[in-house]
Amino acid sequence: MRALCGAIITCGALIGLGLTAMGIGERYATVHPPLAPDKEYQPILVRLSQMDRPLTFILVFLTCTAIVGLGIAFVGLAYHHHRREREHAWEREQHQRTTV
Repeated sequence: MRALCGAIITCGALIGLGLTAMGIGERYATVHPPLAPDKEYQPILVRLSQMDRPLTFILVFLTCTAIVGLGIAFVGLAYHHHRREREHAWEREQHQRTTV
């Protein structure tokens, strides 16, 4: 269940990151660098420090949420496998005792 919850958190964060990327592209699509007469159009590089604060906050928050969700999913899977191995070992021990 922990792994499933982590996967759901990660999925939501990744969907949000995709929507944020579309929002950033839409917001900064009209920003053009100054063009020299002999140069063709080149996209401008917008740094994180130059972006709007709400977009920066959402980007950082969703990135952290995705990392935490992945961590929960991996730790949940590791704990699940550890618990199943313990149960399997206990069943083998019980089976060996009763077959004497």
